[in-house]
Amino acid sequence: MRKLALSDEILLEVDKPVRYIGNEVNSIVKDKEKIKLRYAMCFPDLYEIGMSHLGIKILYDMFNSFEDVWCERVYSPWIDLSRIMKERKIPLFALESQDAVKDFDFIGITLQYEMCYTNVLQILDLAMIPFYSRDRKDDDPIIICGGPCTYNPEPIADFFDIVYIGEGETRYRELFDLYEKMKAKGFDRKSFLHEAAKIPGLYVPSLYEVLYESDSLNSMIESVKPLYDDIPSRIKRELVINLSDTYYPKKPVVPFMKVTQDRIVLEIMRGCIRGCRFCQAGMIYRPLRERSLESLKKYAVEMIKNTGQEEISLSSLSSSDYSKLPELVDFLIDYGRDAKLNISLPSLRVDAFSLDVMSKVQDIRKSSLTFAPEAGSQRMRDVINKGLTEDDILSGCREAFLGGWTRIKLYFMLGLPTETEEDIRDIAILSDKIARLYYDLIPKEERHGRVQIVASSSFFVPKPFTPFQWAKMDSKEDFLNKARTVNQAMKEQLNYKSIKYNWHEADVSRLEGVFARGDRRLASVLINAYKKGAVFDAWSETFNEERWLQAFEEEGISMDFYVSRERDINEVLPWDHIDAGVTKDFLIREWEQAKKGSVTPNCREKCSGCGARSYGGGICYEH
Repeated sequence: MRKLALSDEILLEVDKPVRYIGNEVNSIVKDKEKIKLRYAMCFPDLYEIGMSHLGIKILYDMFNSFEDVWCERVYSPWIDLSRIMKERKIPLFALESQDAVKDFDFIGITLQYEMCYTNVLQILDLAMIPFYSRDRKDDDPIIICGGPCTYNPEPIADFFDIVYIGEGETRYRELFDLYEKMKAKGFDRKSFLHEAAKIPGLYVPSLYEVLYESDSLNSMIESVKPLYDDIPSRIKRELVINLSDTYYPKKPVVPFMKVTQDRIVLEIMRGCIRGCRFCQAGMIYRPLRERSLESLKKYAVEMIKNTGQEEISLSSLSSSDYSKLPELVDFLIDYGRDAKLNISLPSLRVDAFSLDVMSKVQDIRKSSLTFAPEAGSQRMRDVINKGLTEDDILSGCREAFLGGWTRIKLYFMLGLPTETEEDIRDIAILSDKIARLYYDLIPKEERHGRVQIVASSSFFVPKPFTPFQWAKMDSKEDFLNKARTVNQAMKEQLNYKSIKYNWHEADVSRLEGVFARGDRRLASVLINAYKKGAVFDAWSETFNEERWLQAFEEEGISMDFYVSRERDINEVLPWDHIDAGVTKDFLIREWEQAKKGSVTPNCREKCSGCGARSYGGGICYEH
């Protein structure tokens, strides 16, 4: 019988103990005597956040389909349990077996957001595993990471044995076979990592030397070179071309508690055709690849039967661009009519939102609609290559209001390159135009109270492998001043009572910017901040900027060096040894186009020669 890692006394002492007991519907338990390799799949945040992550669900299903592998799940313990585990020396454990993860062969950590980096240290600390890869012994697990943050893994490179660049379905079997083969001969960690570095898509940071132009902590990188001739100088991203034939979780684990995305997730495609210049996902997941309609129908039916969930979400970067969206929605409505299945359509473009699709979905259940104009003025939307005109936005909102929606969420960014005060104030003007449209369009007797326009702005953070990777960030004061300008402009609008405005934390955005484009010198800052208590930094209630400011000062490292300067296009960037598929020449062209306010057509209109065609499939070969 399975014994819980935590006593009843401890479980009664902590918040939401169900996070830590496992044994959920569809969780997978294997016979330890019949497997060769144990893998702990870790999401460095709370259970309810990690349980919503599709990538982990896919790899959990894939790994457990291998007879010789048992993959289990691990999430960051909340602060209350973390403290107890440290005090009582309880090692971090996996949910399925409740065994200590330090005894596993691999710990895989997904890196979705830079502000989870101290949680990575929490995971290693509670697992009783050394922070630095160089300090680990042969009997320590191999620590591997994946996810979008690996496109610049350098700030956390010293903490990982292996960094997986790209989509996880392609190379793990090869890595597991290598591990089992070398383990059978008597495992030597250094030899294994050297051999692993020869597998495409696998970056072993310890085997690469970073040289700087001087000893100054504010000096530029001179080069990043492999220490051996038999490993690649550049690591190319791994990618699945035929999504319809790859792994997909048909029996996802059903949590005992409500989680962030408490629904079935149906990934309809990967990649995006749009080319927004601020968007890392739109660049690193190129080219666009669709799942076939028939495969999606099959997955949906099986997941509905296997989970009992009442909502299904169609996941992609831009759902409107899925070529079979109307047919898929019709099928889901017909299939789920008796069960009153709710269909969620995130990531819809306001200009492509079909009234027909809207009206069909609203027959089941209606909620607020979310649009992302990103910028208030047409000039700024051209700079960022959003591909939306004001007419597109107002036309989409008109269709939404006629379809019965009365609540619209709008997402904007502040601090974008070339931004002016007029661009900023146009956020409020556009919000008011949308509210005014509602009152002009819907007769008074047909209204159900006021229209609700909820405008939110985040602060622009330049990311690797985007045309804006060379841009500087605004200071915290500049960000907040811009938010106040928008807030004041909102109050000046005719329909200000119908508009609510929110904005993101500027101090968190600045830190995100540091770690998004940082280098290996930041590892000491991360450890310093963690030792001061920095953890769950993505959560406003636990974030403490003062800890970070002290850590940077004590390590002698300037935040401004990483965020407050525009980088020269000839500067060696920390991620230049990673090949994400889009070429540097393309990104430079787009950076210059942005400065001129010129728009680049989307991939279905015209190929822009970004480099993704080298993968041999997807939309690049559609026609």
